Amino acid sequence: MAVAQSSTLTRASKQLGLAQPSLSQQLAKLEESVGTRLFDRSHNRMVLTDAGKVLVRHAQAVLKEIDEAEASLRQFGSGKRSIIRIAGLNSVVKAILPDALNRCAAAGSEIEIDIHEAAPAEVLEMLYSRQANIGLIAADTVAQSSVGFRQVPIVEDPYVFAVPSSIGLDRVRDLDAMPEDARRVLNSCIQFHFGTPHTVAHCRTYEVALGLVHAGFGVCLLPALTAFLVEGALDGIDFFATDHGTRRTVAMVADQYLRIAPFKGFIEALQAAGRNIVLPPMKPWPEQIAAAVEPACAE
Repeated sequence: MAVAQSSTLTRASKQLGLAQPSLSQQLAKLEESVGTRLFDRSHNRMVLTDAGKVLVRHAQAVLKEIDEAEASLRQFGSGKRSIIRIAGLNSVVKAILPDALNRCAAAGSEIEIDIHEAAPAEVLEMLYSRQANIGLIAADTVAQSSVGFRQVPIVEDPYVFAVPSSIGLDRVRDLDAMPEDARRVLNSCIQFHFGTPHTVAHCRTYEVALGLVHAGFGVCLLPALTAFLVEGALDGIDFFATDHGTRRTVAMVADQYLRIAPFKGFIEALQAAGRNIVLPPMKPWPEQIAAAVEPACAE
């Protein structure tokens, strides 16, 4: 399953914590055992054969049964708490997890949470390698048909324009009349992917981006829940509403966890926490300067 999901022996061996030669030997023994090739090796990629696709379907069913059996038997363990391993975006984890845990505690559910803050690609690897039971990631970062997992809607937060408060953007009526330093900051975009000619920094985390905005280094377009990343994150930063849509966060979860306790209850608690989230304050976007500023950071 790990090789099928990762498509390379290198990535699969990393997921499983095995040396690549050992994994290659195990795969060869499996193919010998079933009497046919399960993968075609092409340009360092492992492509499932028709026989391999058949075995993957059966392997998924086997792994689901194992997970369900383990969860069902845990209740018989004397004094043992159920452990839920969750991996996800740090902004979402920090924003909704405390409320979800409080809801579980109020319902009398005794669970232990193992939390991993990770990027979407890492979350998927942890799910496929069974290091995590639930993954919290943005819906548009994964394919709808991710093998073996269901996408359960959790929360939506709008994209906002983060600007140093010192600029006083909501009071600006004429960009040409702004001080040169303020105009320079307003035209300096902090990006997460490919930038524009005005890009001044590329970041991997929203936390770093907020820090740069706070320091007056530039401006940034990011999801509103990033305000929960750092205590007092909005001190010195103004959030402006935009028309760039919302980030839809989903829980990536195997089908069996939607049916068994305590996972089912925990996912429901995440959904309830998402519905009750209080977004940070956002100012209306100054329409008279929208065409001059916002497009530069949205390209």
